Amino acid sequence: MIKQIKIENYKSILSLDLDLGRVNVFIGENGSGKTNILEAMALGSAAVTDRLDNEFLGSRGIRITSPSLMKSGFAKTQFTSDFIRIVFLNSINEEADIEIVTTDSENLRWRSTGWKGVSYKIKKDEILPEYESILEQLVQLGVKTKIIDDFLVLYMGLPDYPVVNLLNKNSEANRELLEKLQKGQWAFFYLDKFLIYCPENTYLRRFEEEGQIRPLGIRGEGLFSHLADLSRKDPETFKKINEALRLIDWFEGFEIPKDLMFTERRIQIKDRYLEEGIQYIDQRSSNEGFLYLLFYVTLFVSPYTPKFFAIDNVDNALNPKLCSKLVEVLVKLAKEHDKQVILTAHNPGLLDGINLHDDEQRLFVISRNKLGHTKALRIEQKPSTNGHEPVRLSEQFLRGYIGGLPKNF
Repeated sequence: MIKQIKIENYKSILSLDLDLGRVNVFIGENGSGKTNILEAMALGSAAVTDRLDNEFLGSRGIRITSPSLMKSGFAKTQFTSDFIRIVFLNSINEEADIEIVTTDSENLRWRSTGWKGVSYKIKKDEILPEYESILEQLVQLGVKTKIIDDFLVLYMGLPDYPVVNLLNKNSEANRELLEKLQKGQWAFFYLDKFLIYCPENTYLRRFEEEGQIRPLGIRGEGLFSHLADLSRKDPETFKKINEALRLIDWFEGFEIPKDLMFTERRIQIKDRYLEEGIQYIDQRSSNEGFLYLLFYVTLFVSPYTPKFFAIDNVDNALNPKLCSKLVEVLVKLAKEHDKQVILTAHNPGLLDGINLHDDEQRLFVISRNKLGHTKALRIEQKPSTNGHEPVRLSEQFLRGYIGGLPKNF
């Protein structure tokens, strides 16, 4: 997993350090810089692929603007520079240091150091056997040689490494190393897939759009196609999505109809309260909240979606109590399916689903200091006093105990 990020010189962020857990929740007043943090991370992810054009950045969830406006506009200090800097540190202390140079041009002629800025905290000869194990698993999983070559070039600087030698290795001897890979300790292998999801009702309800990013676009594009694929090729995952959605009282299950026409896109959703014969509705008749939940659960459960991603305004269209339960479910799914996520929210009810005694769950209040710089404060659980029940996080938020509320109201 990514355990730490550092961002410099991006929009409202002059210099910011964050220590991340598995599930991270950002709260704060409008304009405090929550989405700016996510965008900076997505920008660093895009730099890994050396794709910094408008269309590609937009499909990752970055709000398109002039390059000159992406760089911090604060008065010159010892921290300001001519480039945006994003540093990622993973769970085995590998560090990726990415610098992106902007210009005043409107045609986005940018230069990125990409992975050339990677510096390892441990020696390559110490981690080579573990990289071999990863490559072995990739070969056994049928990953195309081109992807393996890219892996070698980007991560090890060994373009001529004899991948064929891995074909005859004993996989049993590397079981422990494979477990490390499956637990996400080699997070940089997934860093280039980081996206900011912000689904929209129109895309979720129509099922018509296919996004540039597969299998799921940031607004919900591709949801039907991916569910249909899972239903046919991975019924166990499809079943897990159904099971996770039972946090909704009226929901009994959904399926992909077997009699669909070639161009027809529709799911059958079973409402346990409807009388026999009309118990199925489709996505066009469903409530908006269910569609968001369907998207979120699919995103967390599917093995084909990113390992590391963000959801902006995860509480959109959801009841406060449902928000609380949703976070509990997403934490469970994140652990089961090895996902790491950052969620932004404004609904106080969502906070009551966070267990701050679990170090994998973290809450951050995002705000701007007196100079306008975006800052982050991690909120940790404090012991109750005199035997009293601790005040719920939602109440602490609304009473202004933990910050994140407008100061002028």
